[in-house]
Amino acid sequence: MRIRKTVAADLDAVMRIYAEARAFMCENGNPDQWKDGYPLREWIEDDIEGHKSYVCVDNAGIVLAVFYFAVEREAVYDTLEGKWIAGDDNPNGGNGDTYGVIHRIAKGANTPRGVGRFCIDWCFEQCGNVKIDTHEANAPMLRLLENIGFVYCGIVRYLIDGGERVAFQKRRKEQGNSL
Repeated sequence: MRIRKTVAADLDAVMRIYAEARAFMCENGNPDQWKDGYPLREWIEDDIEGHKSYVCVDNAGIVLAVFYFAVEREAVYDTLEGKWIAGDDNPNGGNGDTYGVIHRIAKGANTPRGVGRFCIDWCFEQCGNVKIDTHEANAPMLRLLENIGFVYCGIVRYLIDGGERVAFQKRRKEQGNSL
């Protein structure tokens, strides 16, 4: 497996993966995280154009998973009700720290085990300080984050409908307060 930037030719495969992920979530007790066709095709097109969409492909080039990743400040993380890992409790990331943000990670219905971990580990290799959020009912993602060393940091409330997400962070220990 390998990670590469998403290209326009991947868009149909990516949207199929998102549809499969929505169906999986509905069937597994999480019908509210990605409703009404979330994420919209236009958003993914913008992510591709902005070089923030990535796919995980197998050795034959088949798209197995998709995710948004960028090293950037996520404004909604300023609303955290809780505390980021030491050095990251200021709204701008704390002491000038930078961090990677993962959003909209999904794998195909017939994707082998370990693909989600592979994608998140890749993000962590790019930037040893990564933040991610998910719905409280997303049991598979919650288990995965716990299993690979992410720390629960609190709740972010930022959705238009008043919804909230649970937030996690993983940070290299040797980095201290700066990257």
